[in-house]
Amino acid sequence: MRTQVAIIGAGPSGLLLGHLLRQAGVDCVVVERRSADHVLGRIRAGVLETVTTGLMTELGIDARMKAEGLIEEGFNLASGDHLIRIDITALTGRHVTVYGQTELTRDLMDAAPERGLEIVYEAEGAALHDVEGDAPYVTYVKDGETRRIDCAFIAGCDGFHGPSRKAIPGRAVREYEREYPFGWLGILADVPPCHPELIYANTTRGFALASMRSATRSRYYIQVPLTDRVEDWSEDRLWNELAARFDALSAHGVTRGPALEMSIAPLRSYVFETMRHGRLFLAGDSAHIVPPTGAKGLNLAASDVAYLSEALIAFFKAGDEAGLAGYQSKALARIWKAERFSWYLTKLMHRFPEDGAFEHRMQAAELDYVASSRAMQAAIAENYVGLPL
Repeated sequence: MRTQVAIIGAGPSGLLLGHLLRQAGVDCVVVERRSADHVLGRIRAGVLETVTTGLMTELGIDARMKAEGLIEEGFNLASGDHLIRIDITALTGRHVTVYGQTELTRDLMDAAPERGLEIVYEAEGAALHDVEGDAPYVTYVKDGETRRIDCAFIAGCDGFHGPSRKAIPGRAVREYEREYPFGWLGILADVPPCHPELIYANTTRGFALASMRSATRSRYYIQVPLTDRVEDWSEDRLWNELAARFDALSAHGVTRGPALEMSIAPLRSYVFETMRHGRLFLAGDSAHIVPPTGAKGLNLAASDVAYLSEALIAFFKAGDEAGLAGYQSKALARIWKAERFSWYLTKLMHRFPEDGAFEHRMQAAELDYVASSRAMQAAIAENYVGLPL
């Protein structure tokens, strides 16, 4: 098989890139090692910046998002029993949209056949070859047969554990990492949210987040030690802990229900600065991970895709290589700002094991300053709603 761009990974970044290229008449093929059902079974983020919703609108794949997504004009930081509302619409003129990553991925998948976007699922053992030369190619195994895709460029949209980043030799690698000494225990349930807007809470019991996927589906998280396992937490124990952290803060109190999913996610800040090597470009989680505190993961992937699709389209339509040459620096400028914001919120809202009374008082002082300073609230709102491309 021959195509212009081989895309590794059929998550939202790979699918977004594929649709944008096909809309512009650029040939591409998406290769995914998992089944479509497995991809849709991943429970991920649900707060979309305007950069992400704008790409869906540009593609004309936004009908369900507009019908079912929740417009959020603000969110809350909680210090003790006090809510600090960040009015992002009043402060920035924009808003975020609550719409699950699973639903966005489903929309992109459903639109693929009629738009001529070819997706190869269950493509095992994908490997990248000759990325430093002029004729890269991808091999994979499908139905027991080794297959090959020859292409002009490869886009690695295959997440942190995929093969794309590993195809870059160590001599060319620049990477930065910070691991955090706790995780988030999350529960997804078909119960109404405890509050009309998200609450990030800094409590003496640790961090907690109350969020939603819809008016009838809630997503909650609490900070737990890295030594905790999901098996250590019964649903009743987790609901009790959530009630202890949110009932005094929220408008309606925590409503309990059977868990659709429970999991523990470690927190990490990671940047792989080598986002281009030869004919290989990285986008999304293959190049960076952010703590979920700032809701930046999917949105950073979308901004990578916006830059990369523009660069590839300019190359194939006009022979312009400037966008390809500038992709890495342009993407990294936005990535590091999002990493900074996610790191800041994580430090502000969590209890770190090494922190003592002084650090806790510093957090309280910072939150008190946020509560009293419109300039500080504007800075937080500007970062939360998403910096411009």
